[in-house]
Formats: sequence, structure tokens, C-alpha cells
Amino acid sequence: MFTRPSQFRGTILAVLCVTAISVFAGPKTKEPAPRFNARTLDGEKFTNESVKGKVVLLEFWTTWCVHCFEEAGFVDQINKEFRDEGLIVLAVNVAESKKTVKKYLDQHPRTSRIVLTDDTNLAAMYEAVVYPIYVVIDRDGNIAGTQHGAGGEEALRDLVASGGIGPK
Repeated sequence: MFTRPSQFRGTILAVLCVTAISVFAGPKTKEPAPRFNARTLDGEKFTNESVKGKVVLLEFWTTWCVHCFEEAGFVDQINKEFRDEGLIVLAVNVAESKKTVKKYLDQHPRTSRIVLTDDTNLAAMYEAVVYPIYVVIDRDGNIAGTQHGAGGEEALRDLVASGGIGPK
């Protein structure tokens, strides 16, 4: 079957690589979400304890981010659609003043709960420096999925489904 020892070694190496990949490609244990505090512009307070049993979609955004603007409608629609199934959407504006955000929201109203960086430790925890960033926390308080950058409505729905909301 093998005409040279190098063919045998190559085959063995390939089998070992495939075996190693399959061992590490199995289901991963979900990582617990970092402990957080958040207060919305309307004064609602959220913590890990207060959202237990709910699915949380965190959206990190800015007023100057074109992709954030384009996807805001998807986020708000998903918020409206799955609110009664236990979805909480926290749209965390990163590093902008309350005045700037309120002026923006006057022109571009949102239905999702808005949180400012000054009112939460979430942006630092998730190293939100590129926008948008989405994080889903499942009902058990674990990170179910993340998405860096815009991906459109279907990608956002798939991400929310990873937390147990909507069709999978």
C-alpha cells in the first residue's frame, strides 16, 4: 500500500490532525457573561441577576456609525417581535455624551432601551471599539454568541436564536 516511508508518515500525520481537530471541534462550554450594571436613559436598571431567565441582546453602537444606523431598524424590530418571549435589548451607545445621543435620537427614534457608556461597564467589558458589536446572553447568564460588524437582519436573527429566542 505505501511505497515509501514518507507516504506512511504523511498518512499517519493526516489522521492525527483530523483526530485532533475533531476532539477540539466538539461543543464548547458556554462562558458566563461578565458581571454588569446598566441604566437606560429612562432610568431602568439591569444587572446579571435582574436579567436571569431572559435572553439579552447587547448592541454596541455610536451615532456616527453608518452600519449601526442601517441595522438599528433590524434591532428594534427584533426587540418588538420577541419582547414577549423574554428578549431584552440594550442598545449601548459607546463614548458619546448624553446631549449628542439625545439629539441623534430626536432625529432617529429607537424603540430599544438605550444605555450610555457613563451608565454601564458593558462597553469596557466587551472591548467595544469597532461598531456595531452584538452579544447575546442566554437565559442562564452565559454568552451564547457574538457578532462583530454588520451582518444584516438574518445574521442578527440567527445570533438571537443562539440564545434561545425565535426559530433556530
